[in-house]
Amino acid sequence: MTTQQSTIEVHAADIQQAQARISTVIAQTPLQYCPRLSEQTEAEIYLKREDLQDVRSYKIRGAYNAIRQLSEEERQRGIVAASAGNHAQGVAYACRTMGITGRIYVPDKTPKQKRDRIKVHGGDYVTLVVTGASFTEAAAAAQADAEETGATIIEPFDARDTIIGQGTVAAEIISQLTSQGKSADTIVVPVGGAGLLSGVVSYVADMSPRTTVVGVEPRGAASLQAALAHGGPLTLTSVDTFVDGAAVKRIGDLTYHIVEKNQGRLHIMDVSEGAVCTEMLDLYQNEGIIAEPAGALSVTALRELKLSPGEIVVCIISGGNNDVLRYAEIVERSLVHRGLKHYFLVDFPQEPGQLRSFLEDILGPHDDVTLFEYLKRNNRETGTALVGLQLGKASDFDPLVQRMEASRISCRHLKPGTPEYDFLT
Repeated sequence: MTTQQSTIEVHAADIQQAQARISTVIAQTPLQYCPRLSEQTEAEIYLKREDLQDVRSYKIRGAYNAIRQLSEEERQRGIVAASAGNHAQGVAYACRTMGITGRIYVPDKTPKQKRDRIKVHGGDYVTLVVTGASFTEAAAAAQADAEETGATIIEPFDARDTIIGQGTVAAEIISQLTSQGKSADTIVVPVGGAGLLSGVVSYVADMSPRTTVVGVEPRGAASLQAALAHGGPLTLTSVDTFVDGAAVKRIGDLTYHIVEKNQGRLHIMDVSEGAVCTEMLDLYQNEGIIAEPAGALSVTALRELKLSPGEIVVCIISGGNNDVLRYAEIVERSLVHRGLKHYFLVDFPQEPGQLRSFLEDILGPHDDVTLFEYLKRNNRETGTALVGLQLGKASDFDPLVQRMEASRISCRHLKPGTPEYDFLT
């Protein structure tokens, strides 16, 4: 191994040293058997509960490992960081714990719940700066700050010490299963910048080489798959920021290197944001787990993976920093994903009784109107209306459309992903 390679590669020994370094501050999180998901998949499903960290995310591991190793001179100069929210909380926690001042940059769309928790964890040691439409823009602002002030940047994913810290999740998983006389067949990992994935696959490569690692990206921000197809990191032109903890436009250079090197033991996939919402609700209603969107990526993948009966699968619940104000959107996206919520532009003929005809002749017995709004404000009795419908079951959709086509009332289905759908809803 060359000197340059030794400064890039991550091995189990590095991760074990990090475990010793952070163990006095970061507690081991539970590895919980999940009867519901096990029954659904016929596999043996365990949930690694990183949402139970003090900062409700695994990100504390990498942040604390990196900051703990700063020299006294570097500590005096302070630190800066950019984050979609969870890394920021880890950095804030470490700053307050070690008495280091820091400035943390987050994008405009970072949920208020995460902003508030950053302030709580950092106290007087941390200044929160909200800037930019995406993580990439917030990161650029943090980089400019570091260049101007000489502060040290604590990277959220694309740095060796961060990756090593995140890899302690895998070390715990392997140890916890071993104590039960078991070994992991598959570990399912959420992917944003791929810091957690890089740490997990690096540890598994040395300590559990027969274990397959599955990396799961949100479909609207699949930067790792784009990089693998391109042959190197590239910047996506746009991302869906709903899965805020994993909405990264560009995968890291170092994380890409580690992932590319380990492709033989990796399976990379993506899942839709609507499917993530459905799993978030299922985790809450069945297991009482408040997962953020990125935290539910791993269990969302289970529906698409081909698992063998009895296979031991660990899903990492990476975080639980979800703003309660987002649940209306989460429910909406889940209903749309499940085929239960639809929107139509309905053009009523200019004659009496057409609304009654729509309600009585077109709607089914289990269909509910959830939104009704005439588009012309000066005409609230006839003309075109935006209508939202919630069906009793997804299979009711085709009969509904058939009744619409047979009617004199013109109904146009607005499909998710189109500009008109996004604008009107």
